[in-house]
Amino acid sequence: MFDPTLLWIPATIGAAAAQTARNLMQRRLIDVIGTVGATQVRFLYGFPFACLFLAAVALATGEAVPAPSLRFVAFAAGGALAQIAATALMLSAMRSKGFAVVTAFTKTEPVLVAVFALAVLGDRLTLPGGLAIVVATVGVILVTTKRGLPLAQAGIGTAAMGIGSGALFAIAAVGFRGAILTLEEGSFLMRATTTLVWGLGLQTALLGLWLALFDRRAMSASVAAWRGSLFAGFMGAVASQFWFLGFALTSAANVRTLGLVEVLFAALVARIAFGQRMDRRELTGLVLVTGGVALLLFAHP
Repeated sequence: MFDPTLLWIPATIGAAAAQTARNLMQRRLIDVIGTVGATQVRFLYGFPFACLFLAAVALATGEAVPAPSLRFVAFAAGGALAQIAATALMLSAMRSKGFAVVTAFTKTEPVLVAVFALAVLGDRLTLPGGLAIVVATVGVILVTTKRGLPLAQAGIGTAAMGIGSGALFAIAAVGFRGAILTLEEGSFLMRATTTLVWGLGLQTALLGLWLALFDRRAMSASVAAWRGSLFAGFMGAVASQFWFLGFALTSAANVRTLGLVEVLFAALVARIAFGQRMDRRELTGLVLVTGGVALLLFAHP
């Protein structure tokens, strides 16, 4: 009989696929509405979809929406703030340096998630699980750095922003998993979706206030570019919904490590859509990512 706790695997793979599409659209929006404007799109336009998801879950399951506690709000707010800062830092780094190099730095996230989750939530990894994180992370770095363009040439500023973004994404993942675990009532689906609505709601309110006070031009630009913004927001909400389902079922480190399959999706898109061939370094990296993911799944209890 199928074990429902294993649903974190297809949920995480779906999250990585949706995030690939969202990142591509957000990156294109930077040139149109700026970094802050592109950052808030995933939240402002994603929040209504998250509310629809919650309404659909409540209607389908007949469950009541869980009541939040102060501890839940603290975890959700911490995750929301960290994710805003991480997204802005990542997009700023990508604007000043290549997408691939910045991605390599941000993908140190699974290692940091494992550390933070152990310290805050007590989530422990097996030795094979820890090895899987290291192997997959090394593979990502090989794939996302071009031959002749080592990470050392990226500059201290880019490295700091990339690693800082990865650390903040790790804090966000731990915060959201902590919020989900804090809810005492409801199925994993209800608890995950409730946390999603709270997270996106807080992010929408905070960024909306910031833009209203300090950058009304970016707000107006995101409204004018509503078609692209709506798609990015929808894909962001879908990705977050799947990430949160994963967080509800297993440790954040497991989810974020398996999420590195996003690199495989990106390579596939580059090959099919743009005819880009991979060199030996990139192929080695893909093998390591695949091996790390396989080891993670094998090590999962």
